[in-house]
Parts: sequence; structure tokens; C-alpha cells
Amino acid sequence: MHIQNVEFKARVENLETIEALILSIQATFVETQHQIDTYFNTSTARLKLREAGGNHSLIHYDRANTDTAKESDVIYYQHLPNAALKNILTAQLGVKVIVDKVRTIYAIDNVRFHLDIVQQLGTFVEVEAMNEGQNHTMHSLKEQCDFYFNTFKLQPENLIDRSYSDLLLDQNAD
Repeated sequence: MHIQNVEFKARVENLETIEALILSIQATFVETQHQIDTYFNTSTARLKLREAGGNHSLIHYDRANTDTAKESDVIYYQHLPNAALKNILTAQLGVKVIVDKVRTIYAIDNVRFHLDIVQQLGTFVEVEAMNEGQNHTMHSLKEQCDFYFNTFKLQPENLIDRSYSDLLLDQNAD
């Protein structure tokens, strides 16, 4: 499945405050997952294997590292849990980093709200406006992200310009 989206990620001190705001705008609770994202060494873009209970996905995505709402080009491959895929990818590409997080997901229409507790990094909110049905422009997706950025009373200094994998790699390099 190929999806285009616009998203932002922000560090937050209090997930409960953000969750209360999400509930106040009538978002629907989707689920809470323990996700293990294994990132593999690649020459372009990013490739990760997400293991989340019975939901496993191989995800290729490409996006710029900017601290504003950013476009992503994403290809998902959902599959049944099978250790062989991870073993093959590890043997062929090598593991770059592993991100371990608990993610609580809410949704309104095409927008997903992720409340993340990431081991070694802290707490974050990620807002992802998706164009699954191809009925949104990239501009309208960015407007949705901007709306929720303001609704959640976030500040520009809260924005994170990189993926969790990049943050972990930077932290481990210190």
C-alpha cells in the first residue's frame, strides 16, 4: 500500500494534557500498542520492520528532516509475524537501530494522533494527516497538521525534525 502524508512530531512534557485535548475534539480511541521498530541500514530513505503484537509491517519511507509539518512518501507491507523476514533483513542489510515505544493511537477522519512513550527518549505527540483515498491535496494535509499544532498549544521549540531512530543514534553517539 502506497500512502502520502504530512506529519509533525513534538516533544511534550505531559501526555495526559495532550490526550485531554484530543478527547475534547472528539477523536476516537483506536488502540494502544507496544511497538518495536527495527531500522535497517539503507543507502536511501528509511526501512523499518514494525512488530506490534499481531500486526507486523515492513515500512519504507522517505521524508526530509525538518522541524515543521513535512511530507512523507510511505510504502507499507503488512504481513503475518514471521522471524524469517527479520532474520533475512538483518543478514542482508544489518540493523541500524531499534526503537522501543508504547503508542496510544486516536483518530479523526484521515488524521491519526500518536501519543508515544519512547524508551531512552521520553514522551512525544505525532500528528499524521494521511491521503489514503487520494482525496486530499498535500496543502490541505499540511493545513490539518497546522490546525492541530495550534489546537494542542504546541510551541515551535517542541517540534522534532528527525525520526526517533535518528534521535537514538545521536544520543548513542554522545
